[in-house]
Amino acid sequence: MTAPSKPLLPLLLSANAGYVDTVGFLALQGLFVAHVTGNFVTLGAALTHGSSGIIAKLLALPVFCIAIVALRLIVRKAQPKPEGALTKILVAQVAFLTAGGGLAIYFGGFANPDGLPLVMTGMLLVVAMALQNAAHRLYLGSSPPSTLMTGTTTQVMIDLADLIFGGPANERAIVRGRFGALGVTVLCFALGCGVGALSYITLGMWCFALPPVLALVCAGMVAATRATP
Repeated sequence: MTAPSKPLLPLLLSANAGYVDTVGFLALQGLFVAHVTGNFVTLGAALTHGSSGIIAKLLALPVFCIAIVALRLIVRKAQPKPEGALTKILVAQVAFLTAGGGLAIYFGGFANPDGLPLVMTGMLLVVAMALQNAAHRLYLGSSPPSTLMTGTTTQVMIDLADLIFGGPANERAIVRGRFGALGVTVLCFALGCGVGALSYITLGMWCFALPPVLALVCAGMVAATRATP
């Protein structure tokens, strides 16, 4: 499946990614669980200042990569239909988000930044977001990325400049359509970030209860599409 079965699906995934990355960063001592390469920066800062919370940041990228390789091998071996594979991947994401969120709620504020509870919680959430990244690449390739906004924002600004200052007349319709699609994706991600920050402030660790619900909604949308004649 090279395009989302439901137009709302990639937008919900983007909002959930922004939410998870934000609450993960706030609750897990600056760990990025979706934008894992950002952990290089926070790791460098931790090493420079001699602060703690290093173990999870060191493990995030290897765990992310291993999860994607494992998923790719499983999908290729099973060779399911694209819609069925996407549903199963999203259901697996629900499981990892639930497990990570459950640990966060159970252990609370994570007194030890390098302790096993925080590391386990962080890695479960990293795997969950690795599954979403892989699913998007494999089955939603025609939609803008749902977790990495830098390249998308760059293209939005290029398209905005072309729309304001003019470009080839025969390309304006294409640029306008792309600008709208990419802009909405960035907006949904930003909205997820904002809601995540507010939820962390008001709900504490219970903020982790929402992501599995949103992921379950996404899985349900794909499953419903499969069932539609």
